[in-house]
Amino acid sequence: MSLAKHDRTPGPGAPAPEAAPPRTAPATPGPATPVLLWLITAGLVLAALNLRPAISALAPLLEEVRADLGMSGTVAGLLTSVPALCFAVFGVTAPALSRRYGPVAVVAAGMAAVTAGLALRSLAGGTGVFLASSALALAGIAVANVLMPVIVKRCFPDRIGSMTGLYSMALSLGAAGAGAVTVPLASALGDSWRLGIGLWAVPGALAVTAWLAVLIRGRATRTATAGATPTAPAAPAAPDTARLTLRRSPTAWALACFFGLQATAAYIIMGWLPQIYRDAGISAGTAGVLFAVAMGLSVPLSFVVPPLATRMRTQGPLLTVLALSGLAGYTGLWLAPHGGAWAWAILLGIANCAFPVALAMIGLRARSSHGVVRLSAFAQSTGYLISLPGPLVVGVLNEATGDWHLPLAFMAALMVLQIIAGVLAGRDRHIEDGA
Repeated sequence: MSLAKHDRTPGPGAPAPEAAPPRTAPATPGPATPVLLWLITAGLVLAALNLRPAISALAPLLEEVRADLGMSGTVAGLLTSVPALCFAVFGVTAPALSRRYGPVAVVAAGMAAVTAGLALRSLAGGTGVFLASSALALAGIAVANVLMPVIVKRCFPDRIGSMTGLYSMALSLGAAGAGAVTVPLASALGDSWRLGIGLWAVPGALAVTAWLAVLIRGRATRTATAGATPTAPAAPAAPDTARLTLRRSPTAWALACFFGLQATAAYIIMGWLPQIYRDAGISAGTAGVLFAVAMGLSVPLSFVVPPLATRMRTQGPLLTVLALSGLAGYTGLWLAPHGGAWAWAILLGIANCAFPVALAMIGLRARSSHGVVRLSAFAQSTGYLISLPGPLVVGVLNEATGDWHLPLAFMAALMVLQIIAGVLAGRDRHIEDGA
C-alpha cells in the first residue's frame, strides 16, 4: 500500500482504471502490508470517533455555555455555523497539504489540532477565545473530513462501501456518545460544563497516537521495500483532469449541493435539537439522550446503508427515502415535540444516514484516488459553504418568533431541496468524463 505524497493512479484516459497500479506506487508494498492495513483501519476508526464530539458535546450544554459566557441567541446561532465555516475554509487546503506532506501526516496533525482545541476551549473565559479554540479543533476535523474518503479509496479500493460504513459508524458513535454522556459527565464533575466538554480531548490524544503509528510504520515499510527491490523508473504523474473539469462538472456541483444540504440538516440537528426538546418541557438529561438516539441510530445503519449505496447503480431512490424520514421527523416536532419525542428522534436518526451515503458517493463519482481527493475537497468545501447560513437562520428565526414552528418549516423546505440534489448527485456519472 502506498502512502506516498504523489498519487500515481492511472489517469482517466488509461485503460482499465481499476487495474493494479504501477510498480512505482504498489498497492501492497511488502510483507508488512497486513499490519499496516490494520493500523490504518484502527486509525480511521479512532479519527472518526473524534470528528463530532467538538460539536455534539456542546449541544446539550449550549444553554449553560450561553449563560456563563453571555451569548445572545444570534451569537449562539453563529456558534452552530462555525463548524461549517471551518470545514469549508480549512477543508479546501487538504489536497495541497496531502501532496506536500502525505495524507497520513496531515490527518495526524489534524487530530493534534482537535485535541489542543478541545482542551483550550474548556479554559475559555469569553466568547472570542471560545470561538477561536473551537475553530482550531474544527480546522483539524476539516482536513480529516476531506482525506478520509481519499485514504479509503487508495488503501481499500475494493471495499469502499464497507470501509466507509465502518468509519461512518465510528463517526456516528462519537457524535451520539458525546451527546449522551456529556451532561451526566458534567454533573458528576460538579456541574462544570468546562470539564464536561474538555475531557473529550482525551480520545483525541488516542487518535494522534494511532496516526503517528501509521506514519512511522508506513515509512518503515516503504524504506524496507525500497531496499529489497530494484527501483522502477518513475512513471509520469497522472494528468490533473479532475481539477480541469471539476468546476464545469454538473455531477460535482450536484454532489456539492447535496453534501451542503445534508450538512445543513445535520448541523441544525446537532446545534438545536436538544434545545427544541428542552423548550418542549423535556429535561436536559433526557434531551441529551434523545439527541444521542438521533445521532446514534446511524451507528448500526452505517454497516448497511453505504454498502447498499455502492451496490446500487443510482443512489437517488435511497436518498429520497432517507429525506422523507427527515420530513416526517420535522412534522412530528411541529405537532407533538413532547408526546412523540422518541419517534421523532428515530426518524431524524434515519435521515442522518445521508452523510455516509454522501461520503460513499465521493468514491463512486471518480475513477481514481487522484480524482477522489479533488472531488472530496470540492464537494465538502463547497458543501459546507452552502450549509453556513442554515444553523444561524434557525437561531434567528427562533429568537424572532419565540417558538420552533417557523424554523421547522425552513428545515422542511431545505429537505425538499436535498431530495432534488440527491437524485441528481446519485446518477451513474464520473467527473473524469466531464459529466
